[in-house]
Amino acid sequence: MLVKVYGSAIHGVSAQTITIEVNVDTSGVGYHLVGLPDNAIKESSYRISAALKNVGYKIPGKKITINMAPADLRKEGSAYDLSIALGILAASEQIVAENIGDYIIMGELSLDGGLLPIKGVLPIAIKAREEGFKGIILPKQNIREAAIVNQLEVYGIENIKEVIDFFNAGVPLERTTIDTRKEFHEKINFFSTDFSEVKGQETAKRAMEVAAAGGHNIILIGPPGSGKTMLAKRVPSILPPLTLKEALETTKIHSVAGKIGTETSLMTVRPFRSPHHTISDVALVGGGSYPQPGEISLAHNGVLFLDEMPEFKRTVLEVMRQPLEDREVTISRAKFTVNYPASFMLVASMNPSPSGYFPDDPNNTSSQLEMQRYMNKLSGPLLDRIDIHIEVQKVEFNQLTDKRKGEKSEEIRARVLKAREIQSKRYQDSEIHYNAQMGPKEIEKHCELDEVSQGLIKTAMEKLNLSARAYDRILKVARTIADLELQENLNSAHISEAIQYRSLDREFWNV
Repeated sequence: MLVKVYGSAIHGVSAQTITIEVNVDTSGVGYHLVGLPDNAIKESSYRISAALKNVGYKIPGKKITINMAPADLRKEGSAYDLSIALGILAASEQIVAENIGDYIIMGELSLDGGLLPIKGVLPIAIKAREEGFKGIILPKQNIREAAIVNQLEVYGIENIKEVIDFFNAGVPLERTTIDTRKEFHEKINFFSTDFSEVKGQETAKRAMEVAAAGGHNIILIGPPGSGKTMLAKRVPSILPPLTLKEALETTKIHSVAGKIGTETSLMTVRPFRSPHHTISDVALVGGGSYPQPGEISLAHNGVLFLDEMPEFKRTVLEVMRQPLEDREVTISRAKFTVNYPASFMLVASMNPSPSGYFPDDPNNTSSQLEMQRYMNKLSGPLLDRIDIHIEVQKVEFNQLTDKRKGEKSEEIRARVLKAREIQSKRYQDSEIHYNAQMGPKEIEKHCELDEVSQGLIKTAMEKLNLSARAYDRILKVARTIADLELQENLNSAHISEAIQYRSLDREFWNV
């Protein structure tokens, strides 16, 4: 007897339906699994055999042929255990499952018949709804993630026996439903950190506000203990809240990477990723023999924080150049190409020298040559892609002991939101959303300079030997500063402040 069961495979951040055809006949004995399965799927026969035995069933001693179609697409992982097991039971007529084709069925089996969680549930559920399936049957740990998708019946199970009884005896399964919009709006403003906790550092806070308002990349330069990491961790609290569309995009990526918790359905706060400096280039941008999203994709619609940036391997930093410009990363292999979104705000930090201090600090023990070698770890083209460079000075004792609270993230966020609203209206007829995404056409149209401003930026270009890309960055930042002040036209004050945010271009310790 031939039975078809449906599963799903992940390709990039989307899913593709897989038809699992199970044929059982009496012409011999054997177990044949075809359709480009990987080792985890090939080993499934052992898990399935033990699981079925422990719930009162068995793999029949007949010729079993299992084809996973399309046969030219490589299948990976242990998530097909449940669908293969049910296909064998139905094809060998141990159970009656007339409506098994109405559902996408996925799950990894443990030897006692229990179900273990799988990756990529959200894109699988979205694809199931698109293709008109009645519902989806999954391990209980994954149901909240799948229940985000409306107009789809979502059933979570703990043991294969529950699904067998559902198809064979009509025992109902408990359906899970979630009010996505309600849950999204309840948690959208929850943050564990706040800018009011940062003592002093008013200049750095201002730079952070400008960066958040325009979506600009920023690097913080300062000695150890000056608060660089503390400032960076609070950036998500002043960014505009995720839209429902952005939340779904972000959740899909984290779902594919297996980073969604069992109690989480939809990500409501912008992600903050802080990889260690020993990370490899594949782990940062994504890839591998079985491609997975990297840290830059996990930071999509959020913040990627590179602490002590010069300590990262140069090759790792250089692979970020293209994603920073294109806001997506392409992983190419001989037989396929995968695209992962990577629209993130880069926040980096570094010390001004190997010893950790500025040259005029008495604690500095680094020679000019050592400082030059340290700075050379960051290439010019990479620094050009960082709009704002800001020095973070050490905090004085009287600032540390000041009992007054600083400005709250909520207040800064309100100004950022006003600036973003202006940008949304400005770019409503284009594909960009905020100033950092402006191209040459938009810069020419929206960053017109008066005579004084032109003279100011000309002097800066000549004295600092700035590149054409740095010139564009200054204009983008100036446009954001003007938006924060609710001003239509750029003036010399905006240009002047933007030039001040190019510390690495002007400081003597980078000569």
